[in-house]
Amino acid sequence: MTNKQQILMKALELLDASPQGIRYSDLVASIGAALPDMPINTIHGTIWRLEEQRPEQVIKPARGLYVSTKYRQPMVVDSEAVSESPVEKIREERFYEPFGDWLVNELEECTKAIPIGGNLFRDKWGTPDVIGVREPRKSDIIKFPTEIVSAEVKLDPTGLITAFGQACAYRLFSHKSYLVVPRDAPEDDLARLDTLGRIFGIGLILFDARDPKLPNFGIRVRAARLEPDMFYVNRCMKLIENQLFN
Repeated sequence: MTNKQQILMKALELLDASPQGIRYSDLVASIGAALPDMPINTIHGTIWRLEEQRPEQVIKPARGLYVSTKYRQPMVVDSEAVSESPVEKIREERFYEPFGDWLVNELEECTKAIPIGGNLFRDKWGTPDVIGVREPRKSDIIKFPTEIVSAEVKLDPTGLITAFGQACAYRLFSHKSYLVVPRDAPEDDLARLDTLGRIFGIGLILFDARDPKLPNFGIRVRAARLEPDMFYVNRCMKLIENQLFN
């Protein structure tokens, strides 16, 4: 068996065992670990454009992501198993306050952030799960304008399209808007959200949805600062003025 045949066989074997697919760099590393005597350049040259070499066995649903065609269709999930999943039992609201703290203390995008959620803004365009304000401190030599930061936290990976639309709607009254989604969401969906976030200026944050005490938030795309409509800014901020600005 030639080197190329060995590499292709191992690549297909690895993809068959990975329902979520494998990123290109991870696939190269895994093949190298399984075939330590194989030159790394030979591995690169062999699996480059793998989806074109083996279109009946490999698809490429997103940049740099290879998936076995056997996983092209969504897997059928046992509804009883889903209901017993620990992620499903955790309420989404339990992640709001930890994310607000992370915005202030880790990302330093806000000087204060509060969880709200629900329908506090009484608007069909939605209410952010977390909203924060960034104001200049007395010690700042150069005073910058006040900024409003909003976030949509989504625990259920099946609602990511809707969640992205909500995060976009928050730009009406926010200088920055973030979408916060589970780290184990399908890589294809994360890749699309990554690209859309860069196009529309929406930040993308990944987190561990298994434990609100250890969410391990991590930034994948930083939100771009854009000017909101001050009519909507003032209308919405008036509803939470006492909580956010005092």
